[in-house]
Amino acid sequence: MVKAYDPGTGVGAVVTDTDRREVPLAPSALAGSIFRMLRQGQRVVFDLDDKGRATRIRTGAEVDMGSPTPPPGAFDGT
Repeated sequence: MVKAYDPGTGVGAVVTDTDRREVPLAPSALAGSIFRMLRQGQRVVFDLDDKGRATRIRTGAEVDMGSPTPPPGAFDGT
């Protein structure tokens, strides 16, 4: 989840879902991304670079974010 982001400087931080650890954004975090900016509270998927910074910011399917998969037939009325 995005904790903070300054579109002018590109400085920001995300928080992991698992342990609520704050991770700073790498300078190139949005390179190649559909995002041009980030908003506080936005859920994102990211990788860590070799310095422990968030990089490759992207959206993710619910399964990528650790949400449980509904059982078969959960939404078809059966």
